[in-house]
Amino acid sequence: MHDADTLNAGLSQAATNRSSSTPPMGEGPVRRVMIAVDGSQTSDRAARWAALFADLYGAELLVVQVIVPQDRSASTASAADHARADAARAELPAYARSLAGERGRGLVFIDPDPAGAIIAASKQEAVDVLVVGNLGMTGRKEFLLGNVPNRISHNARCTVIIVNTAREDAAPKLAPRAVEEEPPQPRRAARGANIAAIAAKHGLRELFNRPDPDGATGRRRQAKRLRAALEELGPTFSKLGQILSTRPDLLPPEFISELASLQNKMPPMSEAEVVSVMEKELGVPWEDVFHAIESKPLAAGTIGQVHRATLVGGERVVVKVQRPSARGEIEQDLALFEAFATEAGGRRRLQKVMDVKSVFQQLSQSLQRELDFSQEAANLERMAEVVASYDRLAVPAVYKRLSTPRLLVMEEVQGEPVAHAPEGSNRAAAARQLLESFYKQIVVDGFFHADPHPGNLMWWKDRIYFLDLGMVGVLDGDLREQLMLLLMAFWQEDAQFLTDVTFMLSGDFDSSRLEPQRYQAEIGGLMAKYRKAGLAEMQIGPILQEMTGIAMSHGVPLPASLTLVGKAFAQVQLATAQLDPTIDPFDVAGQFLQRAMLKAAREKLSTKTMLYEAQKLKVRAARFFETVEKLIGARPGQNLEVKFLAHSLEEGVRRTGRQLTFGMIATASLFSAGFTAGSPEHWPPIAFGLVGAVLTLFLLVDMARGR
Repeated sequence: MHDADTLNAGLSQAATNRSSSTPPMGEGPVRRVMIAVDGSQTSDRAARWAALFADLYGAELLVVQVIVPQDRSASTASAADHARADAARAELPAYARSLAGERGRGLVFIDPDPAGAIIAASKQEAVDVLVVGNLGMTGRKEFLLGNVPNRISHNARCTVIIVNTAREDAAPKLAPRAVEEEPPQPRRAARGANIAAIAAKHGLRELFNRPDPDGATGRRRQAKRLRAALEELGPTFSKLGQILSTRPDLLPPEFISELASLQNKMPPMSEAEVVSVMEKELGVPWEDVFHAIESKPLAAGTIGQVHRATLVGGERVVVKVQRPSARGEIEQDLALFEAFATEAGGRRRLQKVMDVKSVFQQLSQSLQRELDFSQEAANLERMAEVVASYDRLAVPAVYKRLSTPRLLVMEEVQGEPVAHAPEGSNRAAAARQLLESFYKQIVVDGFFHADPHPGNLMWWKDRIYFLDLGMVGVLDGDLREQLMLLLMAFWQEDAQFLTDVTFMLSGDFDSSRLEPQRYQAEIGGLMAKYRKAGLAEMQIGPILQEMTGIAMSHGVPLPASLTLVGKAFAQVQLATAQLDPTIDPFDVAGQFLQRAMLKAAREKLSTKTMLYEAQKLKVRAARFFETVEKLIGARPGQNLEVKFLAHSLEEGVRRTGRQLTFGMIATASLFSAGFTAGSPEHWPPIAFGLVGAVLTLFLLVDMARGR
């Protein structure tokens, strides 16, 4: 690339010093030079440099202008586009002659792809040298226009010279390849002051210091203030709110509902920032990978931004680009939150409300996962395996060779929302498979889409595609088994067993205040309320959430992950109801669970599994008999010894034994006195009666002293 100012003088001098033996036009080593212009100041500077270069060789100068249609998606140019082209055809020849005299010629094309049109024209006109300014067409205002210089340099089949036409007073404010990759972050103290100011603005201190006197109405007002503050504080605090929305054990229902609606409202990244991140992650100019990228983002979040794009091979994709400042801002907020958790986590009053350290750990892990786009790529691949057995469900393919922790390239799902799926058997089958797949995800695989709202479910090629796997839920084996039992209890309408399952889910807890009959009655009432309702009312998500509320009101703490499961079920059932409102979710659950349990039983009955379990049983039986032999003294080793260390227990056992002895002897003596009363000797009944009376008296005195 050459600087226009430094080379202009050299070219002018070379042109002046040309000897009279310079070959005529079209006979030298460079016969034709082409320059693309768009009427801007920078393209004019490139054109004048190209004119001097062409004059040096006595070459013809072709000046090309491409008219880009106002609607690039239209199949044909509009009348206004043709009018612009006619005006350019009237003016361009004169401009070309002003640059190169009779050797100058103007060409005008209408094309939505200016780079492609210029390259095609260079081939058609057999151009030897193609000159282009480094700022491109109209200062790189749009992706499609902004990639002209690089696309030409990579695809033209002639010599390409890129001229540096930049000036400080003429260059655009944001040149994509010169933008700082990581803007300087504010100091931690400044961020802390900013957090304090926002908290004061929304009255968060008063919010937590005293309850609102208006009851539920006041709590809803307080919840809105908290949500607004968290949104303004940025991505870290928005994520904190989303985590708290899954913890009904920490916050009232009004807060849970409000925090669940948290929105990440962020202005879109500039194209300069998008280009900067892309090229750093790809390691090459983005035009080497992408043929075109839509300038308007599909979505702009706190961590990343999504654009439609087309690869150089023609494949349509979706590109997710991480904000350059996202990691720095989030890690800074996490450091502040960690300091708060360390300082405040030991306070007893706060410990009664929430486990701050646990919440911080959950927040940190969640955000670190979302900052690593390769984790989302892995989630997409794992979900593809989970739904592989369903012919009406799918997941977008991931372009792994193009994806990095800050750049994710996926297949574009070119469909429509699931609610717009055409009526028919495919739609009904997809609805049933969608619902059943969530039972499988939760109770079999332990890996489920945690945010399956209708916007993340698209209909394409007669299938439902799962989008946005940035938020997933993971459940361990014990919890999955208990959830399966819970669904079976609902299916069989067994309130007593459902109550027992909630006890299993809660683990160890203080049951001193629990009223089992009342608790079971409320669980049974919940079951009766929903079991015979229609699909619109019979939503498993709200059922789980309401059951969690009942359990908490009775002091039965259910795991927080159950709330996330309930939220996911609520969202997926909304989509299912849109597709097919006649589906009975408990019937789908029951049939699926039957198949799942039979499959598990068949797997356990396989020869390999049975041999393995037999060996385990053999080892455990041998160890059991060894232990018994040691306890009874038949094998060397420590015998069983039981020691009562509690003195009160030892004294109670002794007293009970003594009283039992007195009672038995007294009873026997009295019976003996009765049996011998008819004997000719008078002393035996008198003696037995006296002994029985004395022992009875001792027994009564001992019992009185024990009280």
